[in-house]
Amino acid sequence: MAYDLITMGRIGVDLYPLQTGVPLPQVSSFGKFLGGSATNVAVAAARLGRRTAVITRTGDDPFGTYLHEALKDFGVDDRWVTPVPGLPTPVVFCEIFPPDDFPLYFYRQPKAPDLEIDAHELDLDAIREARIFWVTGTGLSEEPSRTATLAALAHRAKAGLTVFDLDWRPMFWNNTAWSGPDAARPFYAEALKHTTVAVGNLDEVEVATGVREPRAAAEALLDAGVEIAVVKQGPKGVLAVDRNGNSAEVPPLPVDVLNGLGAGDAFGGSLCHGLLEGWDLEKTMRYANAAGAIVASRLECSSAMPTPAEIESAIAAGAVK
Repeated sequence: MAYDLITMGRIGVDLYPLQTGVPLPQVSSFGKFLGGSATNVAVAAARLGRRTAVITRTGDDPFGTYLHEALKDFGVDDRWVTPVPGLPTPVVFCEIFPPDDFPLYFYRQPKAPDLEIDAHELDLDAIREARIFWVTGTGLSEEPSRTATLAALAHRAKAGLTVFDLDWRPMFWNNTAWSGPDAARPFYAEALKHTTVAVGNLDEVEVATGVREPRAAAEALLDAGVEIAVVKQGPKGVLAVDRNGNSAEVPPLPVDVLNGLGAGDAFGGSLCHGLLEGWDLEKTMRYANAAGAIVASRLECSSAMPTPAEIESAIAAGAVK
């Protein structure tokens, strides 16, 4: 049976402070959680009843073992999560200063195992058969992950729905011959040729297209080859535009933010759910917005992903309570 969703990209261990408003040097205790954007998207969709799997790599170490256990607990298939001897499983720390300051500190040296995904080891048939295939911009930042990501996209050839999470993390591009958006844009352009849905915030759509104004950026993504462009505008909500001329602009759901990290991944998993359900753009965006808002009200990411009942309750209430 084909998967509803296969994601490909980052995995790691999130070590988040159990105190808010405290800088890292003064934090005394941390919680340990499954992390990584592509992985969290698979978790979010699984929480909504979808059959999901993730393609990624860990270190051959206890943290890698923990990630396998966590994936199984969340109902995400881990058959394509393999170890890389000699590289440690990535760890991510954050600081929590609500409502809008959540600095991230990535420990991915000397290299993250999830950038060692090799094209020759991919199950290309499973990738092509999945109802949705999800890739990220980070996967394009280094070899062999870059070639593997583009090979998977080319083999899939827009079968079903193919989502490109633009996922711009400039610190991951510093080891290239040149850095910044100019380093990423040619690879983003190639990925967009094989993409049906592109998702990104204002910074990310500007990296991909050179355009920052939301509607113009959405049109530029459509011109690059996608069928649906989703532009997250922060406090202004989300804009979605499709190739048939349909559009939806949905405001954010009111919420008391505890930790904004992971909200985008909840949005992504719920976006996939709405696409699989065949909902129109506005219903899909409202559902995804609500899921993101719920996670923003919670400390953790993966284990915070909401259930359908929680999302529906938030939509009905018009706020996260």
